[in-house]
Amino acid sequence: MVSLWYPANGKDSDPPVAPQMSRLAAADWDKHSAPPMGIKPGMVNWAATQTHARIGLPVDRQARGLPVVLFASGDGGPRTLGTVLVEELASRGYLVVSVDHTYEADQVEFPGGRVERALPLPRKLTPRIIAKLLGKHSRARLADMRFVLDRLTGLNRERNPDAQATPLPAGLPASLDLSRIGLLGQSLGGSVAAQLAHDDRRVDAAVNLDGGYVGPVARTGVAKPFLQMAAQSHTRAGDPTWQSFWAGSSGWKREVRLAGAQHGSFTDLQAMFPQLAATLKNVPAAELIGTINPGRSVAAQRAYVTAFFDLHLKGRPTHLFDGPAAPHPEAELIP
Repeated sequence: MVSLWYPANGKDSDPPVAPQMSRLAAADWDKHSAPPMGIKPGMVNWAATQTHARIGLPVDRQARGLPVVLFASGDGGPRTLGTVLVEELASRGYLVVSVDHTYEADQVEFPGGRVERALPLPRKLTPRIIAKLLGKHSRARLADMRFVLDRLTGLNRERNPDAQATPLPAGLPASLDLSRIGLLGQSLGGSVAAQLAHDDRRVDAAVNLDGGYVGPVARTGVAKPFLQMAAQSHTRAGDPTWQSFWAGSSGWKREVRLAGAQHGSFTDLQAMFPQLAATLKNVPAAELIGTINPGRSVAAQRAYVTAFFDLHLKGRPTHLFDGPAAPHPEAELIP
């Protein structure tokens, strides 16, 4: 399953605002995914969170030649956990394709009400088994992403890639510019973004949100523009894959660390958990999303990710990567 996000033409009679999670996926998240994070089933209506998007609207008539960005979440995460950044990029003039990896994501809801859950993990998760699983998931994701890129090429030629032939939004096929493609990934999704940037000539630039590197790219690095954003404790000194990747990367590269951020800060949990912690007891917010101010964290991520793609996919200059940025004091550029 994929979602396409883009600048749209709207009017008062538009469909209602789309939810972040579809109904059945939200119910499965409530039952299986929320409890490990300290939230009991039935405590939160996960289907109630709204996006700023509506389904099926025509592409904005002014939007022609939209650069394309593919988004992938962390291992086991659904594509919906990247909505905060995906919406921002769409609002800035990108066509963003968020991708679910079926049988690895906790849950994927298909049209007609079918929900596919992740395959069961081994009972005993040793470091060796985890590394093997991540390698397997990475290879499957790379195949998924190549498949999506292939279908986008067909879409640009007015071939409908939808399995059920659902009509495409008006103006969509004419709006893509597949000569400008970026990848945005969180955690394992960031590693896959790097590997695909290395392997696939169609990809021009990529962003890794706090992910360790899995597979050959951890040694080779990349020769294309690359941004990695890090939680406070994630450093090259502490992560050998970051050290070898950085040493092997020969293109434009920057690393930005957010003070007070944790691994979960680079997901929608950064926006959601502080609100939940204000009303529910024992929600481990600091453990998952750190102590960084949530609004400032989201603003910094939006600013740096957008500036990176604007620079490398649109050719728009920026001073954000030149040194300390006054609007985002939590963000540190790491040489």
